[in-house]
Amino acid sequence: NLIDDSGSTADLMSRYVSKDMGYGVPKEGWRICLAHEFKEKRKPFQAKDVSLSNVMEHIGLGIRYLKWWYKKTQVEKKAPFIDMFRAQPLRQIYGAPLGGIGGGTITRGWRGEFCRWQLNPGMYHYKTVPANQFTVCLRRAGQTVYQQVLSVERPPTLQGWNWGYCGEYAFYHALYPRAWTVYHLPGQDVTLTCRQVSPVIPHDYQDSSLPVAVFVWDIENKNDYDLEVSIMFTMVNGSGHKDDKSGGHWNEPFHLEKDGDAVSGVLLHHCPAVNPYTLCIAAREKADREVSHQTAFSPKGTCSALWNDLITDGRLDSPTGSSPPTAKGDKVAAALAVGCTVPAQSHNMLEFCLAWDMPKITFGSREREHIRRYTRYFGARGAASPALSHYALTHYRQWEKSIEEWQRPILQDSSLPSWYKSALFNELYFIVDGGTVWTELPEDADVSGGLRSENGGLPAQPAVIKEYGRFAYLEGQEYRMYNTYDVHFYASFALIMLWPKLALSVQYDIAGSVVQQDPTERLHLMSGRCSPVKTRNVVPHDIGDPDDEPWQRVNAYLIHDTADWKDLNLKFVLQVYRDFHLTQDRQYLQDMWPICQAVMESEMKFDLDGDGLIENSGYADQTYDGWTVTGPSAYCGGLWLASLCVMCKMAILLDNKEMYQLYRSTLDKGSTAFDKLLWNGKYYNYDSSGRDLSNSVMSDQCAGHWFLRASGLGDGEFKAFPQEKIRSALKSVYELNVMSFAGGHMGAVNGMRPEGVPDRSSVQSDEVWIGVVYGLAATMIHEGMLTEGLRTAEGCYRTVWEQLGMAFQTPEAYCEKSIYRSLAYMRPLSIWAMQLALNASQRDQTTLASTGTTDQDQAVQAQKEDQS
Repeated sequence: NLIDDSGSTADLMSRYVSKDMGYGVPKEGWRICLAHEFKEKRKPFQAKDVSLSNVMEHIGLGIRYLKWWYKKTQVEKKAPFIDMFRAQPLRQIYGAPLGGIGGGTITRGWRGEFCRWQLNPGMYHYKTVPANQFTVCLRRAGQTVYQQVLSVERPPTLQGWNWGYCGEYAFYHALYPRAWTVYHLPGQDVTLTCRQVSPVIPHDYQDSSLPVAVFVWDIENKNDYDLEVSIMFTMVNGSGHKDDKSGGHWNEPFHLEKDGDAVSGVLLHHCPAVNPYTLCIAAREKADREVSHQTAFSPKGTCSALWNDLITDGRLDSPTGSSPPTAKGDKVAAALAVGCTVPAQSHNMLEFCLAWDMPKITFGSREREHIRRYTRYFGARGAASPALSHYALTHYRQWEKSIEEWQRPILQDSSLPSWYKSALFNELYFIVDGGTVWTELPEDADVSGGLRSENGGLPAQPAVIKEYGRFAYLEGQEYRMYNTYDVHFYASFALIMLWPKLALSVQYDIAGSVVQQDPTERLHLMSGRCSPVKTRNVVPHDIGDPDDEPWQRVNAYLIHDTADWKDLNLKFVLQVYRDFHLTQDRQYLQDMWPICQAVMESEMKFDLDGDGLIENSGYADQTYDGWTVTGPSAYCGGLWLASLCVMCKMAILLDNKEMYQLYRSTLDKGSTAFDKLLWNGKYYNYDSSGRDLSNSVMSDQCAGHWFLRASGLGDGEFKAFPQEKIRSALKSVYELNVMSFAGGHMGAVNGMRPEGVPDRSSVQSDEVWIGVVYGLAATMIHEGMLTEGLRTAEGCYRTVWEQLGMAFQTPEAYCEKSIYRSLAYMRPLSIWAMQLALNASQRDQTTLASTGTTDQDQAVQAQKEDQS
């Protein structure tokens, strides 16, 4: 490894006392002993953490935000989409989330607790439900010899159960979308390996949508005598939310036999006024297994009756009939037990499923009903839980085969470090657990924004959305805005590489909103100005808050005026071409071309002096809030040049010579001006204002070139930046932002002064943004700086996953000490840009070895032939 392992997996596993490594647990992934305690306890960034100088600079913003926050929380009784006063505290407990894409999620922590819930779309609550547990019962010769809740906790309730499993005898291992928990049972010579499987499968648009997870229990009996082993799964009807006590909830047992396979279990019908759903715990029946249940028990008090029911004979009473609806103030839970014989010195297995069925959803405004994607295959009547659990229990092996085939080439690549393999797959949790919704397109929907194809717009119902549905994910679990476009710019690599149809669906939705306008005047908190909610031919910041009505009212963000976000249009153009490059979807390119022309035309007006380079004014560089920019900047200026470059490429592909000449001449002028105004001999200055901090080193200064490389461009005719200057800039960033910050062990700080101290001129300039760092690392890899790229990214992974205890909640940012910001954030999905860069690098090496020319050489030559 490139970085000292003092805070690495060796430390996370140092308290594990057993030598048993479980059944079928892979080598690669994130591994932690259940007894581990993280030494560093960080605090979330809140209003009180803003420095005095920044407070004075933004005092107007602070007052306006406080008024808005008070109105939202105290008058409207709603949760603000960004809450600067009540940020979620860091809980170092989360594991891989359960479920597929877009049907809601339940997170099981690495110590085994069910502790984070997102069943109502986009809305989270963080309650650990103590009664949601797995319990093991061992019996020998008809007598129970051991019964233990497989939890290290000792809750104040359920005192009739045997709590306090010794965490030093167990470890958790995550390689998303699967996870393993290995329990060595002290004194019993038995090892249990619980394998958690969710159907998150690249290029699969059916099973990946299912709200299910399977738990496979592999039981190893290392004794010289047979054992009868039962596992009991208990689950409360609800999620720990206050509506668990609203009354009217009820449970019922079920049995379903189909195609020769049978499953049985308990349905937990949860009946709030909004978004009712059914939880389901189920098990697969086989000749050598006994499935039993307890339809209903109260999770209050000692619960001794349920414990004694299991301990008596390793099975539950299995009453028939439904439970009565709960009275207001009461909760109800259910239990399912499965038992089998495990011969001496042998192995057996038990299979459970957890499913949830909330087919129809409304968002906070309750204006219209949306239908989740999985209902296309299982119906929308709210009765799908038995069929879902049957399907999961009979198909999870196929899911695992697909997952293994997808992951194997990367896991077996000895040139890639172990931390990278863990980061690459485990960061994908956010595709599912980013408040994600995946819905069917309503029959009456029109995504064109009112401008149809014949008038330079889009079809009312583009084929890709009609076939693959609508997709949205949050900027972060704490920054509650759907499809935040400047952040999606980074995160979208995971979608376009693994579920490209969903990436295109998002693009069509955004494109339709571009041509929309909303003249409603709204106060913008940063400037204090009133301006229209949405301007035509401007990409929206986001498509809405789940506490309102996403897709219906775009741009929930009100900190800045949408028109301030000049980089969004550029990011749209760059994504359009990158997505075409990776999918070769010609219809998509043709549909997007007029939208790209429209947004580029709206950008042209910011070329105030006609030098081919757009000016930045006010808060134009919105990716870094608070860094005031005057004149062209490295970030926005670089995105602009890259956008001109891809517009040239698209014009040629679509045989539009007139537009090619316009963009070509603008690119040539702009490149000259960019170098003249911003190049200082080593790197591109932050901006061209000439102020004291203009020459700060911005870690993301090469973002435009990064996207060109990711799109197969950046050389020959389709080049916006001299290669030697890009290399020099990246080396400066590596030496200063990476190696001169925190000993080179924490990734790249956003801004660094040339003298080697962080730029602290704004609240975000001295932060590390994990997703930006992964994008920077990808840029380095594209430029042949593999060692530097991996070292840069490794610092972020080690910090987040191994030192700060932020597994499965990777934040937007952290500072060198004390502070983090916005847990569970979208942008770190950009690690898949690193994989794209590695793939391209390997292809180039293969091509060079066989022909002596690179893919880029061949592409340039082919382009010249096309032109001639």
